[in-house]
Amino acid sequence: MTFDHLDARAADLDAAHATTDLRERFLLPPGVVYLDGNSLGALPRAVPAAVRDAVEQQWGRDLIASWNTHGWWDAPVRVGDAIGRLVGAAPGQVVVGDSTSVRLHQSLHAAAALRPGRSVVLTEPGSFPTDQYVVAGVAAQLGWRVEHAAPAEIPSRLSPDVAVVVLSHVDYRTGELLDLPSITAAAHDAGAVVLWDLCHSAGAVPVGLDEHQVDLAVGCGYKYLNGGPGAPAYGYVAARHQDAFVNVVPGWHGHAQPFAMADQYVGASGISRARIGTPPMLSLLALEAALQAFDGVDIHDVRARSLSLTRFLRDAIADVLPDAAFVSPEPDGLRGSQVALRHPDAYGIVQALAARGVVGDFRSPDVVRLGVAAPYLTHADLVTAVRALRDVLDAGEHRDPAWARRNPVT
Repeated sequence: MTFDHLDARAADLDAAHATTDLRERFLLPPGVVYLDGNSLGALPRAVPAAVRDAVEQQWGRDLIASWNTHGWWDAPVRVGDAIGRLVGAAPGQVVVGDSTSVRLHQSLHAAAALRPGRSVVLTEPGSFPTDQYVVAGVAAQLGWRVEHAAPAEIPSRLSPDVAVVVLSHVDYRTGELLDLPSITAAAHDAGAVVLWDLCHSAGAVPVGLDEHQVDLAVGCGYKYLNGGPGAPAYGYVAARHQDAFVNVVPGWHGHAQPFAMADQYVGASGISRARIGTPPMLSLLALEAALQAFDGVDIHDVRARSLSLTRFLRDAIADVLPDAAFVSPEPDGLRGSQVALRHPDAYGIVQALAARGVVGDFRSPDVVRLGVAAPYLTHADLVTAVRALRDVLDAGEHRDPAWARRNPVT
């Protein structure tokens, strides 16, 4: 298949998926194909005005009255409900604030309280480093034993000692989408609770937290949710667990009577029990505005567009680079919203592509990671990316000595 054929196929697919093309809701720099939305989402069009209003009018004019007049106090739950719609959670089960690390720490301690007497946390050895660090840290605090198993082995490793299973819904390197429904059901059959990290799935893949009876979940706001750098994270606590939820980080925003300034902590009712301290309001309001990009959008339609885009990208790469070593799963149903391939000069490839206006991502030691944020990418964009990839490799640009010194961020 030549590039002429790829161009024609892309045009047909873009026409077929025209109703889910949301790029007009984003402010994208001209001449850039952005394939790193799984690290930092693009800027939604609604955000600059919302942040300007938050700074100049709400903070600048109304000052502290904004906690009431502009709904600052209710924002963590209000924005949580907006995220809940995207991850399949009914209102009153998601709260926003703090970082993913804090939310994971909090949720693990809550899981321990839900399953007293159990002493094992079961997780996957290749999960994101933060998850591994937090799991190990909480295990040391609680006297838990950490056991590792590949996702396919989880059901066979569910002993009566397992208190909680902690997994990422989508593998951050390979893009593998785990079988959340079956793993959750197997854990429940063994009496364990399940804690899912949704950082690489929320906003890209239907999750169905309520439908599949998930217990706890966490995730960040700055990837496919497009909330901006350092956007606050969120935590999900199923309604059935909220009365028993123990908040190991009890701050005054989670108090039943926060303005009573009581000496003793009494947790609030509902999801507010999972609130901690004062949230970063500017970031929180930016995230709220960013989520407007999903207004009127069904996450299943986003997924259908994503599957078409990632399938096309994979096929196009395989066509022009027959020896490409993919690490992303081949079947559509097992892939999140990214395509990753392995190459010994992966870092140089990513840097050379960026120099050509195609922004991807490198993951150590040898993975080229191409995130596909379906709302603002087209099939034509992906032809541009694949053409650039072929040209980089043909010209040997990926072997430029300038790429020998690796930037710790990119």
